[in-house]
Amino acid sequence: MFLGPSLNKVCIKVLQFRDQFTRGIVKMAGIKEESSNKMFGGWQKVFSHDSSSLKCSMKFGIYLPPKADSEKVPVIYWLSGLTCTEQNFVTKAGAQNFAAKHNVILVAPDTSPRGVNIEGEDDSYDFGSGAGFYLNATTEKWKTNYNMYTYITEELPKVVSENFPVIPGKQSIMGHSMGGHGAISIALKNPGKYSSVSAFAPICNPIECPWGQKAFTGYLGEDRETWKAYDSTVLVKSYNGPPLEILIDQGKADNFYTAGQLLPDNFVAACAEAKVPVILRIQEGYDHSYFFIASFMEDHIAHHAKVLNA
Repeated sequence: MFLGPSLNKVCIKVLQFRDQFTRGIVKMAGIKEESSNKMFGGWQKVFSHDSSSLKCSMKFGIYLPPKADSEKVPVIYWLSGLTCTEQNFVTKAGAQNFAAKHNVILVAPDTSPRGVNIEGEDDSYDFGSGAGFYLNATTEKWKTNYNMYTYITEELPKVVSENFPVIPGKQSIMGHSMGGHGAISIALKNPGKYSSVSAFAPICNPIECPWGQKAFTGYLGEDRETWKAYDSTVLVKSYNGPPLEILIDQGKADNFYTAGQLLPDNFVAACAEAKVPVILRIQEGYDHSYFFIASFMEDHIAHHAKVLNA
C-alpha cells in the first residue's frame, strides 16, 4: 500500500533498523558483537564487554529465538563446566532448536576471568582460568578478579536486560558439572530470583570432593565454615524460599560420578531432609560429555519453559 513519500520513507527506516538490530549491527550499550549466525529462525550471537566485577573483558553467547524479534521473552542462563568457554554450549549442546520452539532466550557466559595475569592462573585445569567455580573469592591473590558469583547474579543479568528483550523476573538457570554446582547453589542462595533450576552431572557437595576442596581452599581459604556458603548440599537444608523445581540428569557411566567428584546422592538426601523436591535421573550408559548433555537438553529446556511460560 502506498502511504505517501514521507511515510513510506519512515516505514522503510523502521524496517531497516529492525533488521539491523536482529543482525546485531546496531551498537548496544557497553557490549560488542563478536559473531552472529542465523539458527532455527533466530540468532545465535556472541558478545564481549568489559566486566566491572571481574576486571577484564568477558564473552557470553546468547541465542535469540524468532519471537524475541517482536516481543520480550523469558531467559535461561547456562553455566558451563571446567575448562569451558562460552563456545562449548553454543556449539555442542544442541539447545537452540528447543529454545526457538519454547520461545526462550539462552545466555551462556564464560567460566572465569581471562588474562588477568595472576601467577598460577593457567597451571591446572581445575583451578584458575576456566575454573571460576561461580563464587566470590576472598583470598588476597584471587579476590580482585575471581568474583563469578557477582558476575552471574548481578552484572550479567543487568547487561542482558539493558540490551535484549527479556521479561523482567522471568529467568531460570541451569548448568553442567562445575556449572551445575553454580546453577543449583546460586538458585538456592537467591530464593525467588530463578523460577527453576536444572543440572547435568553437577558437583553437588563440593566441600566433600577433591575438585571442590582444591577450589575452595584456593579461593576462600582454609576455614571450611566459609565453604558452606557455596555448597548446594548444605544450602538446601536451610532453603525456605518459594517452590523451586530442580531437575538433575546424571550419566551412570560418568567417570567423575564413580570417582566421587559429583555426589548427587548426598544432595538428594539433603533435599529429602529439607522437603525440597528434586528429580534425579541416572541415565544408563551416558558419560560426562556434551554428547550426554545434547541427549537430554530438550527435557531441560521444557522443564524451564513449563514454569517460565506459565
